[in-house]
Amino acid sequence: MTTSTAERVKSPHGAARSRTSTFVYPWDVNGDPEAPRRIAELGVDQVTLASAYHSTRALTPRHPRRRIVTAEHAAVYYPAGGHWADRALRPYPAGDWAPGDAFGEAAEALRGAGLDVHTWVILAHNSRLGAEHPDTSVVNAYGDRYPWAPCIAQPATRAYLTDLAAEAAVRPGAAGTELESLGWYGLQHLHAHDKTAGVGLGDAGQYLMALCFCPTCRAGYGEHGLDADELAAAVRDALEPLWRGAGDDAGWPTVEKLLGEPVAAATRAWRDGRARTLQEAAVAAVRAAAPEGFQVLLHADPVAYHCGANPGVDPAHVLSVADGVVVPCAGGTALLAPFAEHARPGTVLAANFTVVSGMGGSPGTLATDAARARDLGATELRLYHAGLASDDDLAAVRSALR
Repeated sequence: MTTSTAERVKSPHGAARSRTSTFVYPWDVNGDPEAPRRIAELGVDQVTLASAYHSTRALTPRHPRRRIVTAEHAAVYYPAGGHWADRALRPYPAGDWAPGDAFGEAAEALRGAGLDVHTWVILAHNSRLGAEHPDTSVVNAYGDRYPWAPCIAQPATRAYLTDLAAEAAVRPGAAGTELESLGWYGLQHLHAHDKTAGVGLGDAGQYLMALCFCPTCRAGYGEHGLDADELAAAVRDALEPLWRGAGDDAGWPTVEKLLGEPVAAATRAWRDGRARTLQEAAVAAVRAAAPEGFQVLLHADPVAYHCGANPGVDPAHVLSVADGVVVPCAGGTALLAPFAEHARPGTVLAANFTVVSGMGGSPGTLATDAARARDLGATELRLYHAGLASDDDLAAVRSALR
């Protein structure tokens, strides 16, 4: 195992062990005086607490006053700064699901239970922004808008996301942050009453459906020698076999086959460049606002053309920018290896496991899964999600973390 000294903590018996954090919403804690103790007794060292989050509907299975929280739109869970007042793109305050400084209230209670608190910041995933400012959204090759997916190439959107990252990350008492959705979002989205699974698009189809044709991206393709109208037509032609159920999918090689290698490479040159420079700007903004020693991690996937909450990155680049990454491991731990190849002393590789059985997690195998992750270079663990898990799931987590 390659755990660095700086990122390790001591157990009560003095042996070094990996730092473990669980994700939590402010509403899991506020109004439930038993929540901080219950979370601490899981055996975690840290809580990754949402400070800016997308719309959701969530269970609160142990809260003394409620069982369902409906967060109607993407919002910040603290009072946003006055510097947003004259800007068209600005964060939305939460409704009654997280009023006032909900983050600050929950963070204080969690710190009182002996837990470190890091912020959990959702960035390029905001359906209300897309509904109220439709020109900010990704537009696919058919002209359909994705209101949940802000186009990260647009200058105003990039400025908004960078400033939001700094403000939402650096909250009083937080020792670090995890930035989620800091990259391209695509078609994949857990939408209300979703009916998009009838055709299996595969990795290649998802990439093609994620290509944006807003005015900014159309101009960007032109900078790389592509005619946007011709590219959109080529994408539609490439997708046609998939709609008939006759497509094959070998990932990126299929994209190259369908578009031609030079065209496929040019789309990546535009998109990868926009994502990389946004990540650099956002991390720099967080560090400029943060105290010394503040940890900055990105949720990331090492397959660079992937989109979503864990956007695709170049492992070497992202680990030269941030202190580390949070890697999705619900489907296995293979995604850790490409990051481990580029890890340096002090690099954080956090393996993220779902521990909610009803959401496909496997808390009963957490000890085995964690050991496998450490063998592949993981230095820390992330557990999704203490507020959503059943009592049986939490009992399994407690057992594993002993």
